[in-house]
Amino acid sequence: MFFVYILECADGTLYTGSTNDLEKRLHAHNHLKSGAHYTKIRRPVVLKYKEEFKSFAEMRTRENEIKKLSKIEKLKLIKNKK
Repeated sequence: MFFVYILECADGTLYTGSTNDLEKRLHAHNHLKSGAHYTKIRRPVVLKYKEEFKSFAEMRTRENEIKKLSKIEKLKLIKNKK
């Protein structure tokens, strides 16, 4: 499985990413030096949204779509998914 996710950082910003191991990636974002630089300086981060995909290609396409959204559009996506 592959995942696209949105994190909310401690400063209120949103981070969009993708992975094939969501639990491991969230741990990296919050605890490891290997986490994304953006989230390393904005810890802690909280998972707010995720989508699951069967293929890498689908995941990457969706990640790029979400990254192009404004913050308001991302917040609507988060709100509507719950």
